[in-house]
Amino acid sequence: MTVRKIIHVDMDAFYASVEQRDDPELRGRPVAVGHGANRGVVAAASYEARSFGVRSAIPSTTALRNCPHLVFVRPRFDVYRAVSRQIHGIFADYTDLIEPLALDEAYLEVTENRRGLPTASATAKEIRARIFEETGLTASAGVSYNKFLAKLASGHRKPNGQFVIPPDAGAEFIAQLPVSKFHGVGPVTADKMQRLGISTGADLKAMPLEVLQRHFGKSAAWYLGIANGQDHRPVVADRQRKSSGAETTFANDLTDPAAIEAGVESMAAKVWGWCEKTGTYGRTLTVKVKFADFHQITRSHSFASAIACQDQLKRASIALVRTILPTAKGIRLLGVTMSSFDQAATDAAELPLFMVRTRSGDAVVAGEN
Repeated sequence: MTVRKIIHVDMDAFYASVEQRDDPELRGRPVAVGHGANRGVVAAASYEARSFGVRSAIPSTTALRNCPHLVFVRPRFDVYRAVSRQIHGIFADYTDLIEPLALDEAYLEVTENRRGLPTASATAKEIRARIFEETGLTASAGVSYNKFLAKLASGHRKPNGQFVIPPDAGAEFIAQLPVSKFHGVGPVTADKMQRLGISTGADLKAMPLEVLQRHFGKSAAWYLGIANGQDHRPVVADRQRKSSGAETTFANDLTDPAAIEAGVESMAAKVWGWCEKTGTYGRTLTVKVKFADFHQITRSHSFASAIACQDQLKRASIALVRTILPTAKGIRLLGVTMSSFDQAATDAAELPLFMVRTRSGDAVVAGEN
């Protein structure tokens, strides 16, 4: 069988690096991309900030405690998207098999050698050089024979580095790696594995499948496969977007029901704007609520057909958030997401009473108003 050649390209501190590129005053300084020093979370951090323990997804207040001289910059997603399109234009010169994971990373399959370069490693090196030449930004790359190992490899020499895991070295590389470093193994699963005596890839490989199935169910076969260096997932070009959402963190915690409903309505309007722009409409609506103590819940409902108009989306979003009202705890963040896309909206229908099932399994009834 032909050995696949897969590259995982991951931009280095993408959002923060774009900001440092565009503003010389920020270069060499600890930078966090986010909505301010007092509210919200860090969306991205420069490597200078990371040396102080500033990471994406941590609260801004925590980031400032870790690094008092941290500089916050508001995100410019239109700029990040434009740079991402520029980078993907470079990818397209080397392969049609490009699977985006986010604005700043993608898988490329280069088994078919379009440019006549001697190796996949040489291909990755040239791509990284072109990215730097054309955007002024650095990228790291991992090269291997499957997606799992390519992604692991791309983080091995960051920033601005490259690492290759050939077929004859895959099993050995995984054997010595802590399972907590495995892409797709989160903290909860890693802790569960530790309690079972599974600390490394070698420990995972030695565990019988039936034992793993008792503890991890359907995921057991996947875990055992990657422990053996096996990942047969193809690189899927032009992956269809699965959801579109909008969220915001408020300057002050919300407790007033009218203000909370207004916040949800505003996010629903942003989502509907994307739907109209792309001509894509979904059947599933999710409202996300993060409280002042950072506890987070979601409320979702799936309709028989696509949500057909902005008013229906607004009413459904408000109905979902009303299932948690009134609330004694302040709300710091609200979000609305649409998923289960249909290509065209159907005729609008009156929003009936429907049952909302929470992640905890509780069921509550919501109405249109």
